[in-house]
Amino acid sequence: MGSLEEDELVKMVQDFIESDHSPSPTTLINSSNHHPPTQYFILQVDLFCKFKILNFVFGMFLLCVICFQDILRSDTVEEAKVMKYVMKHMRGRHGSEKTTSLSRFLVKGMRKDGFHASLCQTSWSTSFRCPAGEYEYIEVIIEDEKNIKDPTRVIVDIDFKSQFELARPTEHYKELTESLPIIFVGKENKLCNIISLLCSAAKQSLREKGLHVPPWRTTTYMTSKWLSLCPKKHVPIGKGFGVVNLNYLTSP
Repeated sequence: MGSLEEDELVKMVQDFIESDHSPSPTTLINSSNHHPPTQYFILQVDLFCKFKILNFVFGMFLLCVICFQDILRSDTVEEAKVMKYVMKHMRGRHGSEKTTSLSRFLVKGMRKDGFHASLCQTSWSTSFRCPAGEYEYIEVIIEDEKNIKDPTRVIVDIDFKSQFELARPTEHYKELTESLPIIFVGKENKLCNIISLLCSAAKQSLREKGLHVPPWRTTTYMTSKWLSLCPKKHVPIGKGFGVVNLNYLTSP
């Protein structure tokens, strides 16, 4: 599936999840020839609508899963290259180590391998329906020898899966998040599509549980973690890390 087709499919699934997709039995009853409608007729229409809803929702859920799996599998050459070296360094590391320590270790290793890697720290102020927050991830910049002015930005997050967990998820949402990788390696458009689908699915999951969507589960908040403008970029300097401002480390 091409990038444009993938984006369109994600938008379609997102629009469906965000919409009120429940057909109203009243519409069918009013359009029928039963005036006034009998209780039996009303019951049959209600059962029919529920059956249609279940089948339609399940069908759209399957489409969402297929779309989601396609996004996760659609690695570019740059993403595959970065993933190869990330796994080389992360192999054998203890899961109990702090995320920040592992991230710094990984940045050092990637830079030794010749990558322009840095530890990015994002922070954002409170805005409409989006509380203030901060986050940390790894950025790898791959320069194109044929087009130096247009480098490829690859985002690496070694604690990606946990960012989308819900306390009381529906089975459908749980199935989606369980397919997420613990370590994410991908370009911005891939990340944006994942965020869009999962935030919409999280909203639907919370709605089915009768819960409100907290501000830290909105698309705006989740996007701010990885795609906030002008993140602070840290690279190894001596025995520690220092903030730098390098031209090839571009911001979205």
